[in-house]
Amino acid sequence: MAEFDLAIIGGGVNGTAIARDAAGRGLRVLLIEQNDLASGTSSASSKLIHGGLRYLQYGAFRLVREALAEREVLLRMAPHIVRPLRFMLPPAGGFADAVKLRLGLFVYDRLAGRDILPGTRTVDLTHHPVGQPLKRTFRYGFEYSDCAVDDARFVVLMALDAKERGADIRTRTRLMRADRHDEWELALNNRGRRQTATARVLVNAAGPWIGQVADTVIRVPLKDGVRLVKGSHIVVPRTFSHDRAYTFEGTDGRVVFALPFARDFTLIGTTDQTFIGDVSSPAPSAGEIMYLCNAVNHYFRISVSPDEVVWAFAGVRSLHDDGSKKPEEVTRDYTLALDERFREAPLLTIYGGKITTARRLAEAALSRIAHFFQLRPAWTEQSHLPGGDFGPDEFEQQITRARNRWGFLDEVQAQRLVAAYGTRLERVLGDVKEMTDLGPQFAGGLTAAEVGYMMRQEWAQTAEDILWRRSKAGLLAKAENIETLTQFMRKNPA
Repeated sequence: MAEFDLAIIGGGVNGTAIARDAAGRGLRVLLIEQNDLASGTSSASSKLIHGGLRYLQYGAFRLVREALAEREVLLRMAPHIVRPLRFMLPPAGGFADAVKLRLGLFVYDRLAGRDILPGTRTVDLTHHPVGQPLKRTFRYGFEYSDCAVDDARFVVLMALDAKERGADIRTRTRLMRADRHDEWELALNNRGRRQTATARVLVNAAGPWIGQVADTVIRVPLKDGVRLVKGSHIVVPRTFSHDRAYTFEGTDGRVVFALPFARDFTLIGTTDQTFIGDVSSPAPSAGEIMYLCNAVNHYFRISVSPDEVVWAFAGVRSLHDDGSKKPEEVTRDYTLALDERFREAPLLTIYGGKITTARRLAEAALSRIAHFFQLRPAWTEQSHLPGGDFGPDEFEQQITRARNRWGFLDEVQAQRLVAAYGTRLERVLGDVKEMTDLGPQFAGGLTAAEVGYMMRQEWAQTAEDILWRRSKAGLLAKAENIETLTQFMRKNPA
């Protein structure tokens, strides 16, 4: 008998969502991640839970409808790391463009029901704070709703929930070989230590590595083509003081977002470029950085230049090749390919997907392999991620509770901590009475108590894991801060 019912390759958003769903349905789950959780594309997103307004122009109504419905599901599931966000979309092309955009937003509002998020409205930009950063030529715009998300923490919390439901989560573990018999025999390498495991079903959710894994590890080449598309982003010092975001249409018809980010910054993205190269180290090109600067400079009064960029990052999407000529036209919908063979263990390969639809993708994946198991009913739609067991409208109340519970926290500290841990903040801070009781402080206000929690409970093993995926304190960290944190972690292993 196999040790596991399901073995999943890849600790990104798709892999952890499937692991969580499967563990909650009673399956014995093994998740294998060669690096840190969310260390690839899943931490290089636009940090949005959104329907994908631009996908309407490509006729992707099913994808948009599903994504729109998921906004409020995820907002209820994780109200600490998924927050409502209002977007301003100023028309750039005159009356005809305005009519087209308003019609698109009308469809956007009605493709899925809304109980929490407000609908679209027209805003006079000459008398509204959201119009202040914009050039005076933009006199009105359309305000609509989507949500922001801490993408990497979203993945970590799904893995944590999967673990608490019985899943075996192994990070820094590489699958060296998968032999296919009536069950899968897996050879693993965990930092030089050889391990073995067996599983009834294998899932290839390795993101941009799915082709490489298929060819060299599983040795079952992909039947369908995969299209690798790179999306790049830049972060600059905050360009506007309010809490809304912007959606801009570039001169080439692509959409660029400008989002409030990590309190003191603005996140700008994204691009769409066919990617050829090492998927382990994608990086924005100088041309992409200039493209993003130029796109927002067409709208903003204050220009953004490449020398202001404090962080630039890129992710590679592994999309199902639908034959589209342009990278931005390739479907963002997910595709599930099940390989069943007589007397051989099945293989499920995951193409595409996005953070917004990861929960639905997991349900679809479990449905594809349901005939191999006796599964419990689907359950995640009404669930909460760890720390998210409070109402979407109770975020401010959680901040007040935190400040009442730990009187030494100021408003900024409490907001950051609640946004990271929600109701599980008690597990991080415990019964401490003073700030000094939390131990040494690191960049971005991180304390030894937080770092210890991340190491014990959230698989953090390096300073990069802490500064860029469990938090965004890396934006404020200097070389000496990183070295201090690294030394602390070495001296205080989990």
